[in-house]
Amino acid sequence: MNTHNPSDFYNTIKQRERAEIKVRGSIFIATAIPVSSKDMALKELDALRSEYFDASHNCFAYRFGKNGLEFRTSDDGEPSGSAGKPMLFILQKNDVSDILLVITRYFGGTKLGIGGLARAYSGASSLVLESCIKVPIFSSADIKVFCTYDDVSAVKKVIDEYALYHDSHYHDAIEFIAKIPLSKIEEFCDAIVSVSAGRAGTVIQKNDN
Repeated sequence: MNTHNPSDFYNTIKQRERAEIKVRGSIFIATAIPVSSKDMALKELDALRSEYFDASHNCFAYRFGKNGLEFRTSDDGEPSGSAGKPMLFILQKNDVSDILLVITRYFGGTKLGIGGLARAYSGASSLVLESCIKVPIFSSADIKVFCTYDDVSAVKKVIDEYALYHDSHYHDAIEFIAKIPLSKIEEFCDAIVSVSAGRAGTVIQKNDN
């Protein structure tokens, strides 16, 4: 498929990225990590805290799911609202989810104030996300497709058009497992029936999201 309904996916990042800025002597090291669960996020956070054990602060924000409804922030000792919330705002602004953002600060001797801190944490967040490649996470369902050898070419053509990916098993009859975006399921099933004159069948197995 060449196009997807926006309701079928949300974006995360492809891989871990890191960026650094310096503001009035303080160093801000931003690390963005794709994560698939809260437990994974906390494990990565613990690893970064160990890596930067001598830092003044390790502030973080994470968000999960299509609308980022599961999220958490921490100022890690910075003035309330000066770090975690600005970081989360940048994640929302960049429309990325299933992501952990950690900013490590080494204090440079000059206090920045709440406004200065918010600008520094926002700036470091924006910089690291500029280097991130977005990748989609699809809301989809696995559809089992049954057909005969007589219909396999036509059925396979429909699957190639609609499926995010698929697997196949050839026995007396042929069975495909096709991962189909949620908004396309009814259209896909109708197309399978149509190209096979009703000889092929479909069964919805499960939803991923």
